[in-house]
Amino acid sequence: MISTKNISVDKIWKLLEEIADPEIPVLSVVDLGIIREINEKENLIEIMISPTYSGCPAMDVIKMNIRMQFQAHGLKDVRVIEKLFPPWTTDWMTEEGKRKLREYGIAPPNPRQQVCDSKLFAESEAVQCPRCDSYRTRRVSEFGSTPCKALYVCVSCQEPFDHFKCH
Repeated sequence: MISTKNISVDKIWKLLEEIADPEIPVLSVVDLGIIREINEKENLIEIMISPTYSGCPAMDVIKMNIRMQFQAHGLKDVRVIEKLFPPWTTDWMTEEGKRKLREYGIAPPNPRQQVCDSKLFAESEAVQCPRCDSYRTRRVSEFGSTPCKALYVCVSCQEPFDHFKCH
């Protein structure tokens, strides 16, 4: 077993970069921006994570995967804590993560959210199709494959796709 005193914060981040999001496996938990804080205490590593939305069912799996990743590298004294405030925002996603989303077929959040009112979202937010790059898209459902995404369809290529909602 490796002592937590002998591991650098850079190594901790590298281990976290290897952990895939269970709902979108092309993203790491670092890409997703849910790792909020890393604290090293005497013989203990604390990792603070924020769910993409309150009640996200993937959080239990993510916590387990983090603990398993560190145990596989000989680090058993790891505590994973959910941090609900401040709430997660798509602004915390990495640019690399947004690129990976697009390549995977999910429209990444816009660089600057124009509207955060769900009643106005469909009419006011221009969402680019990740397949053909058209902005001629429309929201089909408030919820996509997961509650943190909305389902859209492209008018140009007729393909459905998920889009991360404004958070």
